[in-house]
Amino acid sequence: MMIMIRAIIRPERVSQVLEALGRHGFHAVTEMDVYGRGKQKGITVGSVFYDELPKTMLLIVTEEKYEHAVAGIIMDHARTGENGNIGDGRIFVLPVEEAYTISSRERGL
Repeated sequence: MMIMIRAIIRPERVSQVLEALGRHGFHAVTEMDVYGRGKQKGITVGSVFYDELPKTMLLIVTEEKYEHAVAGIIMDHARTGENGNIGDGRIFVLPVEEAYTISSRERGL
């Protein structure tokens, strides 16, 4: 079975994560700038409250057997500080029922 890993991470950690994924053979990644908030419910800087914070979402479709490897690589390189920090991000894993390559009309990865 195929899965899609959606990782929402700090924008300043994207290059480290992508480099690490590439070193381990996971080159196919879609990257999107997104905005949102997690458990921290936004952030206050001085007198200004920021409800939505900039993040980057990475989408990786791979075989299910690589789920823990990919998630581990992302966590190892997206985490900030020695013990991590609020706002480092989240990883979601979803099943992928089917995939097609448009140019060749091939089915599957």
